[in-house]
Amino acid sequence: MSRSTNAVASRARRKKILKLTKGNFLARANVWTVAKNTYEKGLTYAYRDRKVKKRTFRALWIQRINAAVRAYGMTYSEFMGKVTKQDIALNRKVLADLAMNHPKAFEAVVKSLK
Repeated sequence: MSRSTNAVASRARRKKILKLTKGNFLARANVWTVAKNTYEKGLTYAYRDRKVKKRTFRALWIQRINAAVRAYGMTYSEFMGKVTKQDIALNRKVLADLAMNHPKAFEAVVKSLK
């Protein structure tokens, strides 16, 4: 009996990866082994950067809150200490949004802490 290779499925599997690497430069787009490595490394970066994105945004919110609070003569750490002590249920994302887009509301929060 002859050896069965299932060429149809193998080709389909390769075509799927090559389609996903479309747009890459030279061999990264059309040489199977290079394209496969590129695709797998891309998935690794995507997984890692989904976590990095959360860190980056938190750092951005902290910078925005700090900049806004300093106009009222406080530091970020003083402000957040008072927020947690008084059980204000606003997280950093919301506080940063208030500081950027709704300065009057943010001012009311800061005045309630003083």
